[in-house]
Amino acid sequence: MTKQSFLYYEEMDSPIGKLTIVSTEKGLCHIHFGMAECTIPTIKGRFKKHGIKGEMIRDFEKNSSVIQQLNEYFLGGRYSFDLPLDIIGTNFQKTVWKALQEIGYGETKSYKQVALNIGAPKAVRAIGGANNQNPLPIIIPCHRVIGSNGAMVGYGGGLDKKQTLLHLEGALEKIS
Repeated sequence: MTKQSFLYYEEMDSPIGKLTIVSTEKGLCHIHFGMAECTIPTIKGRFKKHGIKGEMIRDFEKNSSVIQQLNEYFLGGRYSFDLPLDIIGTNFQKTVWKALQEIGYGETKSYKQVALNIGAPKAVRAIGGANNQNPLPIIIPCHRVIGSNGAMVGYGGGLDKKQTLLHLEGALEKIS
């Protein structure tokens, strides 16, 4: 991610509740579950941790394509996203997140399968840690990662949101 002087945010309604969306000039950098007034302090803290400073400015236009594509997804008319991204994370996290983007709509993979896919078969716990730090839930579909026994485990937004997303994609019926 580039160090920005402005971070553009907007809030949207979704079937899983309010989402706060943050973009830079380069692209989408963060989606957080919840209303902007509640999530902005957390988002600022994450950016500060990564040495990113910038004034938060509410801007629908900068985030309109993200909102449009997310709405299409929630209505069942979009199966993948075509957005410029400006991702914050370590090299390992970015490797995991890239692997998550290869899990197709309506599919699931276990943490172990993701670990094998990135060539780190013993990194199952680290995969979980990277999922937990995913700055772009839904866009980088960490909700598609389940336990090796098929159980729904862990999701930053809560298991109810994970269940809703998997149900929307038709994946829940496949693992039930």
